[in-house]
This record gives sequence, C-alpha cells and structure tokens, in this order.
Amino acid sequence: MRQIELNDACAHADAMARAVACELERTLASKEEACLAISGDRLPLPLFAALQQRPLPWDRISVMLVDERMVPIDHTDSNARLVCDVLLRQAASRATFQPPVPTFCTEIEEIDTSAVVAELNRNYRQPDVVVLGMGDDGHTASLFADAPELSVGLSLNEPPGYLAMSPRAAPHRRVSLNLRALLGARRVLLSFSGPWKKQVFDAATMEPTPMLPVSYLLHQDSTPVDVYWTQ
Repeated sequence: MRQIELNDACAHADAMARAVACELERTLASKEEACLAISGDRLPLPLFAALQQRPLPWDRISVMLVDERMVPIDHTDSNARLVCDVLLRQAASRATFQPPVPTFCTEIEEIDTSAVVAELNRNYRQPDVVVLGMGDDGHTASLFADAPELSVGLSLNEPPGYLAMSPRAAPHRRVSLNLRALLGARRVLLSFSGPWKKQVFDAATMEPTPMLPVSYLLHQDSTPVDVYWTQ
C-alpha cells in the first residue's frame, strides 16, 4: 500500500487523474480494451473533470460504477447521472458506459433491485482499475458496516460481481461490487480528504474489522492499493 498526501483538492484530482490514465494505458498495452470502475457521490467530481481531458483512446475504455443507489438516472442521488454529466464529456464521451438502473425506470418504486443485480452479473466484466472513496464511517463502495449483506460482500469465497446492499444508516437500497471484484483489479486507488477521515483510515490500517469495511482492502497483498488523501 502506498500513501500519497496532496496539498489541495486540485493537486489531489490531478494526481489521481494521472495515475488512472497511466494504469489504463498500461492495461491497453497488453490487451485491446480496458475497464475502469469508479465510485460516485461528490468527492470524485474534480477527478472526473480532470480525467475527461486526458488524451486516452477512450473508444477502447469501458466505464462502470463501483456502486449505485436504486434511484432513476435523473435523480439527484444517481451516481450514473454524475458520470454522464461530468466524466463522459470531451474526449471521454467516446467511452462505453451502461447505467446500472434501466433508463425506463422513472420512479424508485419501479426499480427491481434483484433484477438489476442479476443483469449486472450476467454482463459482468472484471474492472482493470478501480477508484474508490471512503465514508466517515469507514465504508467503501456500498459495503456498509450496518448492512445485513456485508459478510457476503466481504467474502472472498463469492464470485466477483455485484450484490444488493441495504445499509440502515444511509438512504436508498444499493448495488455494489463485492470485495472479490475490487481485489480482482490490476490496481485500486482509494481517495479521501479531511482530518476525520484520516483518523478513520488510520484506524482501518490497524486490523481488518467489519466495523470499518475499508480495512479489508488495506490488509491484503494480492492487489496494489494506492491511497490519495488531502487534509
């Protein structure tokens, strides 16, 4: 695990964009296509803006979400909406992206989470590069400590793919990549900012614990993890 401390949000986004682009280029040097899995929410927006300008062969890159809330794509909480609005612009507009929630679902009540998970796993493609955030509570992706599905999500005996998550303290049902899928990447980049999250991260480095799901990423040696953080 490498830790990279940046001085400000701009430097943070630029450093991560360079690292993601470099890893995608390495992947494309050895195979025809590359797959990038990204987290949503607000934290990666500067990264999305920086990454969309990178001169990559975007037509050979597919983008997928690490996790998604079970809301329509035009909902303010939709990660897919942020990807479409901020990342898939300029050169990056040539990348392939399929929103997890069907576009014909216009109301939350219309979304069948089990069907979404089944379709995602039917078409599952192992990401080469994974970009993750970390919550104040130590969750990453939508692997929340209070979700009843957490033990399945953290099990390395499960096949890589998506599962439904029902966090009690966070809004909306979710779908999320499981730990096996995250660790199947060539490289994982973890991003966070602020002194409180640094304390949470430091606690997660002490030992693997389901109270801090991100800790399971940090206590393994099969997949390189680069940690980018800003005070």
